Amino acid sequence: MAGKQDSYEVIIIGGGLSGLAAAVYLGRGKKRVLLIEQSHSLGGRASTKQQDGFALNLGPHALYRSGPGIDILSEIGLEIRGNVPNTAGGFVVNNGVKHTLPAGFVSLLSTSLFGVSAKVETAKLLASLAKIDSSTINSLTVREWVDARLSNKPVRDLLLALFRLTSYANAPELMSAGAAVEQLQKALAKNVVYLDLGWQTLVDGLRDAAIKEGVEIRTAVKAESVEIGSTGEVTGVRLADNRLLTASAILMASSPGVAAALVKNTAVEEYARYAAPIEAACLDLALSRLPDPRASFALGIDQPYYFSVHSAAARLAPDGRALIHIAKYLAPDDAGSAQGVEHELESFADLIQPGWRKEIVIRRFLPRMVVSNAVPMANRGGLQGRPKPVVSEIPGLYLAGDWVGDEGQLADASLASAKKAAEAILSAPLRSSESRVGAASGSPQFQ
Repeated sequence: MAGKQDSYEVIIIGGGLSGLAAAVYLGRGKKRVLLIEQSHSLGGRASTKQQDGFALNLGPHALYRSGPGIDILSEIGLEIRGNVPNTAGGFVVNNGVKHTLPAGFVSLLSTSLFGVSAKVETAKLLASLAKIDSSTINSLTVREWVDARLSNKPVRDLLLALFRLTSYANAPELMSAGAAVEQLQKALAKNVVYLDLGWQTLVDGLRDAAIKEGVEIRTAVKAESVEIGSTGEVTGVRLADNRLLTASAILMASSPGVAAALVKNTAVEEYARYAAPIEAACLDLALSRLPDPRASFALGIDQPYYFSVHSAAARLAPDGRALIHIAKYLAPDDAGSAQGVEHELESFADLIQPGWRKEIVIRRFLPRMVVSNAVPMANRGGLQGRPKPVVSEIPGLYLAGDWVGDEGQLADASLASAKKAAEAILSAPLRSSESRVGAASGSPQFQ
C-alpha cells in the first residue's frame, strides 16, 4: 500500500514545457501535484547548453509573438527577453545561387530569384495571405493547395520554403494546408523572437514557478504504466522500479509513443501509430567572429535548408562572437546518411559565410532531432484532428504536448494544451479516490 508520500491528486509524466506549465496552473489551483521526468534534467528539447560564454539551444528555436504560448508564459509570470530577427538583406538560395530574399516590396522588385510574372504573382500572394480563412482548407494537403493556387513554379517553391520555415515541416504531401497557412499568418503578423540566454530560461522559469506553487518535481524517475481501476478510471502510475504512485488524475505530457506505451488500447495508441514526427538535422556553430556580418539569414528554395545568426538578435554569444544555427528540414522518408547531411549543411554555411571554418569555437551536429511530435495531417483535418487534452474514454486521464489540442503548433501547442488540460483537471468533478488522496495528504478539497 502506498504511503502518504506516494499519494497525490495529480501526477504529471514529462518535464518539458507542457508538463511544467501544467504543473504551475495545477499548483495554483491548490492541487497536490507530482511531476516526474525520466531524464536527469528538465526541459527536453527546450534545454540550452552553456559553454565558453555561448548559449546553445538544441538547434534553431523561435517563439511566435502572435501565438498563444507567449501569452501563457506571461500569464504564468515569465518575462520574455529577446529580440525579433532582422531578415532584411537576407538571402534565398536556388540551385546554389544566392538571391535577395523577397521579404518586402522593394526586395521583391530587386530580387533575381524570378522574373516579372512570378514577381507579380508573389506580390498578389503576399497581399492575400492574411485574408485566407485557413479553416476552409484543413483537409487539403499543402501540395494540393499550393499547386491549385499558384501557376509559377518558382512562386510555389518559395511558398513551400516559407511553410518549412514557419512550421519546420517538410511534408507537403501530408501536412494540412490550413495548418501551414495559419502558422505562416502568425509569422507574417508579428514575426518571432529569439530568446536571450536560450530556451533554458523558459525551463528554469517554469520550474521555479511550479516549485513556488508547491509542486513536487522528481527527475530520473521512469513511468512504466498508467494504472487503470476495475471501473475504468486511472488510479496511479507504476514506476520502472515497480513502485506505485497513486493519483486520481494523470497528465501525460510526453510524446505519442511514450503515452501509448503507458496506457494500452486507447485512441492515444491509435494516434501514435500514424503520427509522423517533424524532424530536422541541425548544425550549431559558435564562432570567434562572423566573417560577413551582413549575411545573417538565408533560406533554401530548391533544397530544404535554413541558416540564421541567432546571436545577431539575442544575447547568445560573448561580445564580438557569433552563434549560428543551420538546419535541414527532413522529409518523413528521408534516408540520407548523417555524414552526407552534415556535409550539405557545411556547404550551405560555406556559401553564406565563407571563412567560418577558421573561426570555430564550438561545433555540434545533431543528425536527426525531433522538432515536433506530429505533422498536422490533412487527412485528419489539420489541427482539429489532433487528440484532445481530455481522454474521454478513461476518466482521470489527460494529455498535453505539441501534438495535442486544436490550437497552435510547436511550443504554442505544448503550452496551449497544457493550460487546457490543467483547466479540465481543475474543473473535473471530485472523485472518491481523489477525496481519499486529499484526506491522506492534508490537501484542501475541491468540488
